[in-house]
Order: sequence, then C-alpha cells, then structure tokens
Amino acid sequence: MIILITGASHTGKTALAQKLLEKYKYPYLSIDHLKMGLIRSGNTELTPMDDAKLTEYLWPVIREMIKTAIENKQNLIVEGCYIPFDWQKDFDSKYLENIKYFCLIMSESYIRNHFVDIKKYANTIENRLDDDWCTMESVLADNTEIHDLALRYKVNCILIEDKYEINIDL
Repeated sequence: MIILITGASHTGKTALAQKLLEKYKYPYLSIDHLKMGLIRSGNTELTPMDDAKLTEYLWPVIREMIKTAIENKQNLIVEGCYIPFDWQKDFDSKYLENIKYFCLIMSESYIRNHFVDIKKYANTIENRLDDDWCTMESVLADNTEIHDLALRYKVNCILIEDKYEINIDL
C-alpha cells in the first residue's frame, strides 16, 4: 500500500506520516528531504522557494519510486507538498488500487483560532531553521489555494476545522 500525504505548509503532513509509521510500521519518504538533498548536492539550481518548478522536477522521480514500490509489493508513505493534484493521471488502475491519497487542509476558522498552536507545533517532527515567513496571512492564503485546487481536482481531503485530530485507518 502506498499512502500519499500532501497539503498546505504547517498542516501536519510529516507528523501524520510519523504517526502512520509508528502505527503500521510503513516507512516514509519526506519529499522535503529529497528536495534538499538535490538542492544541496548541486543537482539542481532550483531553490526551496521554487514550489511549482520543484513539483515538476521532483514528481517524475517520486512517481517512478511509487510504481517500483507497488511492483515490489512494498508499503510506503510519501509526504510533502510536491504531489500534483492531477497525480492520478500518471497511474493505471493496477497502480491506483494500491494508492491512498490524503490532502490536509486547515479551515479559515481553525487557522484564526489556533494560529499560535500551528506555530508552536511547527517543529514537532522536523526542526524548521527559519519559520519567520510563516504568518497567519501566509497560512490562510496557502490553505485557501490548496483547498481550491483540491475542490477543482476532486481529491480526497481531510479538513481540519474544530480541533486537530487526524486518524487514518488503512
């Protein structure tokens, strides 16, 4: 089984992947680690701020890693924001039946009522070296954009509205 977890920044993608690893013992791939490895090694001139270009650059590699894992009957969790919303077009039915997709989105009211907590838990799994760019306005804009795309592409979303509690049973 392949689990894809995507969504806006600071929605808890990495924390959910870690929770699923602990529960199901499925390894996970952080797309951010792959991104930074390629950037730091000089294999691309893209920067961490080139989100759209990074999706185009990283997705073909991730897509083929997913196919390989399925062919080898291996479980894998892939988490990060570089999964395109039209990801399904890249897989035929024999692959799709082995993939579960989850897009995490925080509602406007959740962000407004819990922004202090969003910032507080930003380093739960990973150590963000510079998180000053993360403002209530940027989180609101990012979640609105992701929500609009999720609706347009009719993907499976988990909307975080009242309290932050995500439970996924496979």
